Amino acid sequence: IAEWISDNAYYRKWIRNYVYNNGIISTKVKKDNSDEAKVYEMYYNYSEEVKRIKPHRVLAINRAEDEKVLTVSVDISKDKIIEYLESKVIKNKDSFVCKDVKEAILDSFKRLIYPSIEREIRSELTEKANIVAIDNFSKNVESLLLQPPIKEKIVLAFDPGFTNGCKLAVVDKTGKYLYSCVIYPFSKNDKDVIESKNTLKKLINDYNVDIIAIGNGTASRESEMLVVDVIKGIEKHVEYIIVSEAGASIYSTEKVAQEEFPNLTPNERSAVSIGRRLQDPLAELVKIPPEGIGVGLYQHDVPEKDLKTSLDFVVTRAVNNVGVNVNTASSSLLKYVSGLNKKAIEAIIDFRNTNGKIKSREELKKVKGITDKTYEQSIGFIRVIDGTNPLDKTDIHPESYKVAIELLKEIDCTLDDIGSDKLKDKLNNYNIEKSTLEVDKYTLEDIIKSLCKPNRDPRDDMPKPILKSDVLKVEDLHIGDKLQGTVRNVVDFGLFIDIGLHNDGLAHISKLSKEYIKHPSDLFSVGDIIDCTVIDIKKDTEKVSLSLID
Repeated sequence: IAEWISDNAYYRKWIRNYVYNNGIISTKVKKDNSDEAKVYEMYYNYSEEVKRIKPHRVLAINRAEDEKVLTVSVDISKDKIIEYLESKVIKNKDSFVCKDVKEAILDSFKRLIYPSIEREIRSELTEKANIVAIDNFSKNVESLLLQPPIKEKIVLAFDPGFTNGCKLAVVDKTGKYLYSCVIYPFSKNDKDVIESKNTLKKLINDYNVDIIAIGNGTASRESEMLVVDVIKGIEKHVEYIIVSEAGASIYSTEKVAQEEFPNLTPNERSAVSIGRRLQDPLAELVKIPPEGIGVGLYQHDVPEKDLKTSLDFVVTRAVNNVGVNVNTASSSLLKYVSGLNKKAIEAIIDFRNTNGKIKSREELKKVKGITDKTYEQSIGFIRVIDGTNPLDKTDIHPESYKVAIELLKEIDCTLDDIGSDKLKDKLNNYNIEKSTLEVDKYTLEDIIKSLCKPNRDPRDDMPKPILKSDVLKVEDLHIGDKLQGTVRNVVDFGLFIDIGLHNDGLAHISKLSKEYIKHPSDLFSVGDIIDCTVIDIKKDTEKVSLSLID
């Protein structure tokens, strides 16, 4: 009887819905005697309605359970469920077997139905939480990839560290590696400290450094204070910025890094990566497995395959949105160009190495391994800068070249006028509605935009990263202070914002907008530069609460 009741789909559905709508997720502490366990302190003896629990809390509780810090259960009053089952199963309350059937119902519920439904509900909660976490992580990665590059600047990359010293690397305006070394500014030896400062000054002057990119890992803020102290003592104007170093250590041991810098140590490669990701975040970050870029919560708890699929998609979208320079793009960047496979990428790189600079998109047809299909699918995302055909540096597809040339003739311009003020003036007055060109309105609008801005990069329209020349201390802050910061992470419950302190400030979701928002990512992305107000300061822990509401 117990098994028959358990197998009844109708009964199970009713019970499952009742538990979901009335059940309580509860936790109990198994161990709390370690620093690692303290991470979950807010979930000690925690309870929340099943139907209201947030995805990030589901994943946090799951992780704590996996680490044997907590036990987790779905609690429900069984009386209503037993009453429901008895009303459905027992048709004759005066029957002599009624007592046995009631015992069977109770046994079925406790031993078979409830454990199964509890697993089912927790599995469903986890599945929903995984989807939300992957979506959030993917959005953050895409925003990080599409951060505006800082172009034409010589960068001194500063990879902080205490025991093993700080790794420095200089890269020129094109990202070419120039020099690297290690300094020990946090040594107990005064001589090491003095030598470290002198080395910094020498590198800045010898290489005419414009910006110092400081990694945000261990010793980051101590390194920031050192850098500020040094640049205040020199005549040259130098600025600095804190850069996310997430994934730099992963890159340093990858095959692509070993091929790029066979003579450098992993630590030196890591420093170079920090400098380059300031100059062009997209070109550098694609060398790191997307899941290694830490801009999310619980990315290590979600299904690896699902995460990788989602991240590969957003990286591909980001690369194709920006486009790639075929003569400078690495294999790591080219692999995300739609239509290019491994064979085609190897063929392009071999062709570059053998024949030198590729001069036109048309020349790519000569590359062995580039089929007609491959060419057609990929060419719209490939740029040839300073080639023989000025249209090749635009995002106009070769199929539309004929229309672009006819448009130029119509406004009395030539290919040499692409991007000029003369062409812009004429196209600004061009009446698209009355055009006789054989092309749809939307394609024509794209052609006009591309002719006006041939090297247009969607990232150029975004606010540039905040460069600084002095350090901010928590003692300098007061409640009510107005600050400008950079969004470092977007999570379910709010934004982590870099305002220049050791720890990022937190703006809770309730302090992001006067209007209701379902998720912070509805309004904000990683890399956004925003104005905020200090609403709470905990000086002992250096935690600052922020508000974006005036």
